[in-house]
Amino acid sequence: MSALIAESQPVVNVSSQTRVLAVIVAILFLALILDLVRRRKLQERYTVVWFLAGLALLVLAVVPGVLGWLAERAGISDTNAALFSITLVVAGLLLLNLTVVVSKQAEQITRLSQELAILRSRGEEEEEPADEERVPAP
Repeated sequence: MSALIAESQPVVNVSSQTRVLAVIVAILFLALILDLVRRRKLQERYTVVWFLAGLALLVLAVVPGVLGWLAERAGISDTNAALFSITLVVAGLLLLNLTVVVSKQAEQITRLSQELAILRSRGEEEEEPADEERVPAP
């Protein structure tokens, strides 16, 4: 019975070398996010989401037991599968969020294009004199 319980508990097999590499990657990722904000390539509203993702990477790298705890709560016995599943869910949520943003922007662009076309057509109508006001050419 204890062998079955031991097998069902998630085991985190992460070497110290892998942990150091993961910490370095997480820190570089966080630095990249800050640099993109500094150069105004990434808007502040998206910075929070990406910075939280970077902090989550850092926490998982520094404290691998967190991944085991998450795997256990999700009912996954292999921490690699849990990490892959968590990554897929987070990537899916980010894609959904960005798709919503792109959809809103596409609607705004369409509306602005239509308003611009209306304004241009009104401007052209005002510039053309009426038929009665036209002066015949000599």
